[in-house]
Amino acid sequence: MKKYFVLLTMIVVVSVSAQTDNRFYDIIESVSAQRLEKDIRTLANFGTRNTFSDTLSKTRGIGAARRWIKAEFDKIDKNCNNCLEVFYQKDLVTPKDGNRIPKEAYVVNVVAIQKGTKYTNRYIIMTGDIDSRNSDTMDYTNDAPGANDNASGMAGTIEAARVLSQYQFENSIVYLGLSGEEQGLFGGKGFAEYAKKNNWEIIGVLNNDMIGNIEGVDGVIDNRTFRIFSEPTPVTETEKERNQRRFYGGEVDGISRQLARYIHKAVSTYMPEMHPMMVYRLDRFGRGGHHRPFNDLGYAGVRIMEAHENYNRQHQNNRVENGIKYGDVIEGVNFEYAKKLTAVNAIVLAGLGWSPPEPKNVTIGGVVEPHAKLKWDKVADDSVVGYKIYWRLTTSPQWEYSRFVGNTDTFELKGIVIDNYYFGVSSVHQNGQESVVVFPSAVMRSTTGK
Repeated sequence: MKKYFVLLTMIVVVSVSAQTDNRFYDIIESVSAQRLEKDIRTLANFGTRNTFSDTLSKTRGIGAARRWIKAEFDKIDKNCNNCLEVFYQKDLVTPKDGNRIPKEAYVVNVVAIQKGTKYTNRYIIMTGDIDSRNSDTMDYTNDAPGANDNASGMAGTIEAARVLSQYQFENSIVYLGLSGEEQGLFGGKGFAEYAKKNNWEIIGVLNNDMIGNIEGVDGVIDNRTFRIFSEPTPVTETEKERNQRRFYGGEVDGISRQLARYIHKAVSTYMPEMHPMMVYRLDRFGRGGHHRPFNDLGYAGVRIMEAHENYNRQHQNNRVENGIKYGDVIEGVNFEYAKKLTAVNAIVLAGLGWSPPEPKNVTIGGVVEPHAKLKWDKVADDSVVGYKIYWRLTTSPQWEYSRFVGNTDTFELKGIVIDNYYFGVSSVHQNGQESVVVFPSAVMRSTTGK
């Protein structure tokens, strides 16, 4: 009986270890609320970080803020034996570029790239916004501490770099501070164009904009729930692709939505105490964030943020009116919550950093047949041990079922009728990590599956 119990225990341990990777728990534990608090306070203490604020002062304005951010990335680079490439990326904007631009200025982003060991041109990007604003976005002289919006997201990006720089990844990771968000997403636009010009293959963009508030203007206090905003399909799709959806489906299966599902799965696996809330929308109602410029160029990108916003603390001058305190000050930031959302980003970056390239040219068949068939182009990488087919009911927000099918390029799901489900395929690395799921892009009519 004792031998049987030991054997059963060993089987359970092996089964669990096959499903989880202890490195992710170490990453979660390594994120520091104390370091986040220090960084958020430092950013808020620059007074204002308006994109058009002082660039010469050592203590005030966006110039001082971005130099400090670069210095932090440089420290991290030194501590990881020069594992980061740190630099500024900038573009000139003038009043002709938008009605929120009061004068000509450079929109300057701060970039830290941790190059992959195998796929140096495949990138996962985490962003935070450097700039802040008060009630009048054209006012670049008065205080706009922007403690939560968005010192929290910028501090989270720096902290993720500190933690993940202690690891090596096959894919490259970018830690990115973006400017010009409040004036019209100019920093993201400039960097997305930079990536396009340099022929980057972007796996996904995690835009972190406000990850520190737990007390909503609606009175709800919640330190576990957060939102993942993702658009349903790429805006760059062709007319043919749009027409195909009418007959084949896929209205909620674009590349950004698959990235959102990847995040949801990672959090559910490694941080089950958190409640990721997938929102089927580009951003908040009628609004936009710094993932949008990447989406505009056809890249997968999502926004990660708090679930309950407090509009009294957002885009407001510091003041008290009718007993209500307004302003985005440090007292409105919950550092433990910012730690949790930073950890969410860190495990997603790590998972994608260790993941293989996704299968290409995923094709589906099985029309008027009892079995669904899928085929794909195999990844030219010996570390890929096989592929996993996912499927779900058409009304389900998440992938419900999956099957590892081995190192093949075609498979037939017996008894699974194509009409009733949506399908996808991921690549599986020998380390257990998977690529983002790929939704079929073509249909095969042959009954042979070829």
